[in-house]
Amino acid sequence: MKEVELTYKKLLEPSDDLVSEIAELDGDILILGVGGKMGPALARVAKQAVDKAEVNKKIIGVARFSEPGLREELNRDGIETICADLLLDDQLQALPDIKNVLYLAGTKFGTTGNESFTWAMNSYLPGRIAQKYKNSRIVVFSTGNVYPLTHVLMGGADETVTPQPVGEYAQSCLGRERVFQYYSLKNNTPLLIYRLNYANDVTYGVLLEVARSVKEKRALDLSMGHVNVIWQGDANEMALKAFRHCGVPSKILNITGPETVSLRWLAKEFGKLLGETPQFINHEQDTALLSNAAESCRLFGYPKVPLKKMIELIVDWINQGGKIIDKPTHFQERGGQF
Repeated sequence: MKEVELTYKKLLEPSDDLVSEIAELDGDILILGVGGKMGPALARVAKQAVDKAEVNKKIIGVARFSEPGLREELNRDGIETICADLLLDDQLQALPDIKNVLYLAGTKFGTTGNESFTWAMNSYLPGRIAQKYKNSRIVVFSTGNVYPLTHVLMGGADETVTPQPVGEYAQSCLGRERVFQYYSLKNNTPLLIYRLNYANDVTYGVLLEVARSVKEKRALDLSMGHVNVIWQGDANEMALKAFRHCGVPSKILNITGPETVSLRWLAKEFGKLLGETPQFINHEQDTALLSNAAESCRLFGYPKVPLKKMIELIVDWINQGGKIIDKPTHFQERGGQF
């Protein structure tokens, strides 16, 4: 297990390019919603880049910190933390004014039956954040769910495709984008909308879910027969590099891997490595939730961790009993019900 963990940690380290960009970035970095799936790794890679750049820059993470021990772990890694509920205005206003803000706060799962909270988190809160940090540059995490399903032969929706969000989660995410864009124009706040489509780690993500289905001999639903995936480390690097591309009007950027990945092919690749024959239900449809990452690849280059490497690493992680975060992506959902 030790060798796999070392490889995994190596792939999460900042690139030389990121270290250079962090060195040139003026001001500290604030991560709102640092307690989610991507937040801790994002904070750590930012801190590692600061240390390697040998610059005096704080990395500050804000969350409710409901996960036991996370705050202490981040503190040990040199990341300053603030425990706050961003929906409570007195706690929001008490946060420090920071030049660079990464906005990761939001909610997805549990939307059905709790729609009002989803809209409060995803559409109301962004307005409060945008006003609080009107003098900052802000990278706003969003989602490819704002796009319509597109034909699998189209190469995915690029940033020029008109949003057509399906379901209240996706609708509230478009609301988040629009509210931030309004205040960006009103207050001349540099902004980038970061539309992420399926970050993957050894502990969570579409790839892990497919691999576990194969290993556990569970039938894989092919109704959403194609996906985009990207290594979490690459997605985090791109988020930090995105500060340089914030602007008024705001820039929209799809963040995902370059391939349109067949779920059937993916399951068979895992099957070869796991010694199992994948089982399937339903058939691929002509459309899927897909994003085109050509623009982000132009700006940042292709992801450094390719698809085959992710597949191999996840198989090794599963076989050696690595820790898994039990938070399914629900990537098979076609009707927007989360």
